[in-house]
Amino acid sequence: MRPLSSLLIGALATACAAHAAAAPAPADFRVIGHLPLGGAGGWDYLSFDAQRRHLFVTRGDHVDVVDVDQNKRIGAIPGTKGVHGVALDQAGHRGYASNGQAASVTVFDLDTLAVVATIDGTGEKPDAIVYDAASKHVFTFNGKGRSFSVIDPVHNTVTSTVALAGKPEFAVSDEAGHIYVNLEDSAQLVKIDTASNTVVATWSLGSCESPTGLAMDRKAHRLFSVCDNKQMAVTNADTGKVVAQVPIGEGPDAVVFDEGTSMVYSSNGESGDITAVREKDADHYNVVATIATQPSARTLALDPKLHRLYLSAAKWAAPPKEGARPDVVPDSFEVLTVGTP
Repeated sequence: MRPLSSLLIGALATACAAHAAAAPAPADFRVIGHLPLGGAGGWDYLSFDAQRRHLFVTRGDHVDVVDVDQNKRIGAIPGTKGVHGVALDQAGHRGYASNGQAASVTVFDLDTLAVVATIDGTGEKPDAIVYDAASKHVFTFNGKGRSFSVIDPVHNTVTSTVALAGKPEFAVSDEAGHIYVNLEDSAQLVKIDTASNTVVATWSLGSCESPTGLAMDRKAHRLFSVCDNKQMAVTNADTGKVVAQVPIGEGPDAVVFDEGTSMVYSSNGESGDITAVREKDADHYNVVATIATQPSARTLALDPKLHRLYLSAAKWAAPPKEGARPDVVPDSFEVLTVGTP
């Protein structure tokens, strides 16, 4: 009989090998699917309902709903003027869409996709939107209003709007009583206590410029901010210290963390690629692949089951000009699927 220590080492090695075999290698990632959705209007963030296998694709005045396993559009959430993001409350079976041009939130049923309410009175131009399970509240982050609004989902009302020191971009909940949000114009990261709805810390993101997308490794307490100057800042969520700066592509607008593979993915709309970054440990990261997508594919969502990425994209009619979003070819909008063949 082998010594217990040898058995444990062998078992651990087998488990690690099995995990490595099961997890797709980012170097093998490529665009494996195109789902044409067409239509006019812009787009912003995507959200993925892992329970129902539904992808929510924001499209200006509505949200397209895609069944990723059937690879087809199965419905739409209407009346979302200037929609930016969608937050999901799985326990309450509710989705929330932030309507930037209407200072409102559209509430819909995750099972039927039927609209059940419209909540008016957020701060001006709500952009990012987050459901916080600890407080059971919905938070909108209002770009023009430089504020965040708190929604009581039981009564579908805005209970307060709180000023911020800059223009908020994407936000993420640690699911333990805090929300973090990037301030784009000051390159700062804000920590919010969701029990008191107060800002408890404001941290510099170092050399980061114009941070947009934000993701989190909740186990390691690390935050990933993607920045306009082709870098990703990694921040300790407890201390606010920037522990790493990682090179990424040009024009990022979203980032996701895949807990199952310890990978961080930044979608870079101007360079038309995804930067795949491996988390070696909480404070050490390295780029392991650059995955070609197409110019314009700047936002993405993660499918944690299949370790796939979904991106919104369209063909540009002409190269982009500095400071302006380019016109797109009519009806060229589509959802890209990135993964292993």
